[in-house]
Amino acid sequence: MARGTTKQDQPDDFEEHILDIDVGDEMRTSFLEYAYSVIYSRALPDARDGLKPVQRRILYTMNDMRVLPDRGHVKCARIVGEVMGRLHPHGDGAIYDALVRMAQSWAMRLPMVDGHGNFGSPGGDDPPAAMRYTEARMAPPAVAMTRDIDEDTVEFRPNYDSRELEPAVLPAAVPNLLVNGASGIAVGMATNMAPHNLVEVVAACRHLITHPQATLDDLMRYIPGPDLPTGGTIVGLDGIRDAYETGRGSFKMRATARVEPVGRRKGIVVTELPYAVGTEKVIERIKQLVQSKKLQGISDVKDLTDREKGLRLVIEVKNGFVPEVLLEQLYRQTPLEDSFGINNVALVDGQPRTLGLKELLEVFLQHRYDVVRRRSRYRRGKAADRLHLVEGLLIAILDIDEVIQVIRSSDNAPEAKQRLIAVFDLSEAQAEYILDMALRRLTRFSKIELEKEQQELQATIEYLDSILADDTLLKKVVSDELAEVAKTYGTPRRTVLLQSAGSAAVEAQRMSAEVSDDPCFAFLSSTGLLARTSTDEPVHTGDDRANHDVIVSAVRTTARGEIGVLTSAGRLVRLGVLDLPAIPGTAGDPNLQGGVPLSALLSLDAGERALALCTLATDGPGLALGTRLGTVKRVNPEVLNKDDWEVIRLADGDEVVGAVQLRTGREELCFVTSDAQLLHFPADAVRPQGRTGGGVAGVRLADRSRVVFFGAVDPQTPDGHSPVVVTVSGSSSALPGTEAGAVKVTPFSEYPGKGRATGGVRCHRFLKGEDTLVLAWAGVSPARAAANSGAPVELPPAEGRRDGSGVPAAQPIDAVAGPVGVLLSLGAED
Repeated sequence: MARGTTKQDQPDDFEEHILDIDVGDEMRTSFLEYAYSVIYSRALPDARDGLKPVQRRILYTMNDMRVLPDRGHVKCARIVGEVMGRLHPHGDGAIYDALVRMAQSWAMRLPMVDGHGNFGSPGGDDPPAAMRYTEARMAPPAVAMTRDIDEDTVEFRPNYDSRELEPAVLPAAVPNLLVNGASGIAVGMATNMAPHNLVEVVAACRHLITHPQATLDDLMRYIPGPDLPTGGTIVGLDGIRDAYETGRGSFKMRATARVEPVGRRKGIVVTELPYAVGTEKVIERIKQLVQSKKLQGISDVKDLTDREKGLRLVIEVKNGFVPEVLLEQLYRQTPLEDSFGINNVALVDGQPRTLGLKELLEVFLQHRYDVVRRRSRYRRGKAADRLHLVEGLLIAILDIDEVIQVIRSSDNAPEAKQRLIAVFDLSEAQAEYILDMALRRLTRFSKIELEKEQQELQATIEYLDSILADDTLLKKVVSDELAEVAKTYGTPRRTVLLQSAGSAAVEAQRMSAEVSDDPCFAFLSSTGLLARTSTDEPVHTGDDRANHDVIVSAVRTTARGEIGVLTSAGRLVRLGVLDLPAIPGTAGDPNLQGGVPLSALLSLDAGERALALCTLATDGPGLALGTRLGTVKRVNPEVLNKDDWEVIRLADGDEVVGAVQLRTGREELCFVTSDAQLLHFPADAVRPQGRTGGGVAGVRLADRSRVVFFGAVDPQTPDGHSPVVVTVSGSSSALPGTEAGAVKVTPFSEYPGKGRATGGVRCHRFLKGEDTLVLAWAGVSPARAAANSGAPVELPPAEGRRDGSGVPAAQPIDAVAGPVGVLLSLGAED
């Protein structure tokens, strides 16, 4: 009964109905409806585009607003208001939080929003500014997520008030779920997915397209592990494999830190933090430990982070304390080491499922097949409609005088249309189009244009029909589009993967009294890992391929000895072999998953790279170096007696691209340039110089070309290991490590020797779209290649012609090296 009414006020036919409902049933039904709403409409991402509904609505709305990367930023409040008013029936706070996260480069491996203003800080220590102060626009990858959405590629459904339509899923040319990860808490379930490298995920997708029966091990050769936006190091890979197999697992993340001089003392400098950890959280925890006397030896902690140098957290160490041991304590007691629990829960056909790596890739690829199939069907319909009109125009132009006469003699437009249909056997659409045609289209040139357009439309329809009829061609289109996405938006890997969770430097210090000065070998991998063998037995070439198994440099030394690291800045830095972790020496080619990152042992300047290892012996033929601008230098070995010194005086803008320790002095020094020229000449053609020498002219460069490889090739090799040259072509506009290009392996004997300071001979023929060599290498066969992640890349046989163009590479190649066992065996014999 309504308040303020009485029984006398009720109508005569009023009949009271009271429905008895069991409270338990009502609560159960209401809870299930609420849980389904949270799971399906809020917290969990769709496995196809990797987006939650609010993220999908933000990107779709920004695309509708045409807030594109080539246009100016707009107020975030305007975007949030548009999303809330049209599509998202929730508060503006949730929408803005989702928008902010998609703009944070430390939260998303491939940000979807280009933010302008204060969008917060890593770890959430500094909240973002209010939406009225910040601005945003779509980032380039977001355009790929919404591309072709207006070509009937996805289903649309009514919004919350059924006044508009919104996409149920985006076309998603980017494998967003794996690349950017996801996190969310639903009712009774949650998801937490790690970000990955776009280039690696695309390579795995393309492999799965051509090999549908691929195993998890096959896919992990392309995706060895997550690639976190903040970089750092992942230690312990068993949990990652569990997650890729079952959808659940965990791994440890470590900050990237190194010991270097800070004033008059030594300090610990942190340059990369674990994912979702901020500097304030680390500093606060260190201060708590110091104040509670649980951590001793730290005098001060300074945050010197800036926009130019990036993250730089300096931990000053008191005199008398060992920084390496203190760093290990920091890993154990502070957020400098943190865990990440993987729980791959996503929506598949509207149902939450826990997915492994292969299932995630298969769901995404199936979505792309559907998108390309629907897009091809839509484009075919549009092309057929246009062809129909063009054919009608051609009929009209052939009998243009009669067409004009029919139109002029008609009383009105409907009569003219019907007479055109009857006289020229046209369709209603063709007749309507002719009546709307401008007189300028009636020229002879227009007829030629129409015939050309007719041929193009017929070819387009034929091509689209072939895609719709042939699944193999459809898969090729999807694969090619994914390759283009990786080339356009891909970036090199940021996170280092380590099999071992121990600290090599600390363990070496603890065990230093127990290690004898036995002979061993030291190695440098293509991913910047260092290790040594535990014995003096040469490693033997094996058929097993593992991550980080391309060794770019190896030297014979002793466990308590010292070696030199040659860098691109022309420096030689001494390094104690005992600081390197020991690995087995007879289990095939060395697998440096247990190695230690170079940055943990050496302090290199920004942009400086380690090129090679060398011994510090003061006899022998010495070192040979080649620079980017074509200079070559041989260094007298008797000057190898400093801790840190320059091995070459570099000109402005120059850098060392290759360094090698000569064994006999009879080697051939080899240059390969970016414009595909190869030059080799005897090492004895270069006179040795002291440490202050700037070298001599090595190779003559053409305009705008540079040296991409320098090395030494020994013609005296065992049977079956003759020298070869590996060249990889690409486009100079592509980002490093994102373009597969064409690869060619050619016998070294194909290239004749030339004199020093000449231009050499052609070593690679460029195809359409290629204008540079992105990588080259020369050495003993069989050559082995690796991607940026360390995953192996298969090379073609050594049958390439000197001026050939090669074959497409399976994925971008980051490094090439020869069989380590052969090189070390030769070194042992000498």
